[in-house]
Amino acid sequence: MPKFPTKEADIIALANQMLAGYAAHIADFPNANLGMLRGRHHRYWIAKRDRVNARAAAHLATEAKRSKLAELKEVMKNCLRKSEVDVAGNPEKLAQIGWGPKAPPQPTDIPGQPTNLRAIAQGQGELSLKWDRPAGDSGDPVRNYIIERHQQSQNDGQFSQWTLTGTVYQTQINLSNQLQGIQLEYRVKAVNTAGESSPSNTAMVVL
Repeated sequence: MPKFPTKEADIIALANQMLAGYAAHIADFPNANLGMLRGRHHRYWIAKRDRVNARAAAHLATEAKRSKLAELKEVMKNCLRKSEVDVAGNPEKLAQIGWGPKAPPQPTDIPGQPTNLRAIAQGQGELSLKWDRPAGDSGDPVRNYIIERHQQSQNDGQFSQWTLTGTVYQTQINLSNQLQGIQLEYRVKAVNTAGESSPSNTAMVVL
């Protein structure tokens, strides 16, 4: 004997086959209650349709709620902005409406010093540099890093001024079209709105 299916899709597929088979061969199955089978099958499809409609209605209701919340927030913000003006001379009164005076802006500290700058790959005019982030307790968060370079003069051995050679958000950079055959030195600084950190250690290369 075959096993009765357990998955919904398989149950409905069997029901469809039974209905079609009974309708075509009712004389072979005189005891089959075809009318009840059809009725229960019809009720199932109504329930399934209602479920689909309910889901669609729930989605629409959710979107409507989000829209109304956005409208409410906009009105609240507008009221609060006007209320801040109303009691500008006594901002403590904002506590009466569940709000409060704006906190004074906190000063930002420059980031800590990047460390462990090193060359991880190099070739003809090509260089990859990597470094470590500032220590977690040194300065405020980093916005980006700037990479500076200077080179040694072949005439007098003196180094040129540091110049910007790249800006990145991560702790690695790939540089191309770098000077070849002379000593180059690189350093990295961390940057945020407060300014630039102390420079990292220098990495010396000859490409």
